[in-house]
Amino acid sequence: MAQSILGRIGQLVRANVNQMLDQAEDPEKMLDQLIRDFTSNIAEAEQAVAQTVGELRLLEDDRREAEDAAQEWGSKAAAAARRAQELQGQGSADANKFQELAKVALRRQISFEQQLTTMNSQIAQQTELTDKLKSGLDKLRFKREELVRKRDELVSRAKMAAASRQVQEAVRDVSIMDPTSDLNRFEERIRREEAMARGMEEVASSNLDEQFAQLEDTEDDLEVEARLAELQSGTSGGQLGAGSTAGSTGS
Repeated sequence: MAQSILGRIGQLVRANVNQMLDQAEDPEKMLDQLIRDFTSNIAEAEQAVAQTVGELRLLEDDRREAEDAAQEWGSKAAAAARRAQELQGQGSADANKFQELAKVALRRQISFEQQLTTMNSQIAQQTELTDKLKSGLDKLRFKREELVRKRDELVSRAKMAAASRQVQEAVRDVSIMDPTSDLNRFEERIRREEAMARGMEEVASSNLDEQFAQLEDTEDDLEVEARLAELQSGTSGGQLGAGSTAGSTGS
């Protein structure tokens, strides 16, 4: 468990957040998921650290017991050897028995000393693993705090960058000076409508002038008809006769 946790810790600690943001379709969701990953791995790392520390303390306890046992059997071996030496000086047959007891005690002491050598190696390895897990756990906690602290800033920057890119693409693709653009086509259509209105106005004005001219011609015809009627009436005839008489008298 501890080794797998160390592997995941290493991957997260080495993660390039900026590159991940660049590649993410939704930076906010990516950051939230990354924070959840950190939180989950922190919880697992805490359990792994607690487990390795617990195992380390057990090994240390066993080592203390082995040290005490080695010292105890060493003391027993020394006591038996002294007793054997005393009995040898007295010429007692029990000297050999205590000498054998001293050898047994020495073998036990050597066995515990060998256990101590193995335990010291295990404790060194367990201590190294515990230190790595603690270091990785501290880095995870720090990076998670940094992510939480910068989350809003990073999301805001990502959104602003995306919006800016969209604006730049829109500005690049649309030009109001393009004669084929919708704006210019609409303006040209309006100009044509205005020209058509002016043309219809001129046509309407021309028709009105013609109507007035026709009206004047009709009035002239009526005047001609009226005068012709007067000439043909008796009054006009009397005037014409008086004129003729005056002419004759003069002659």
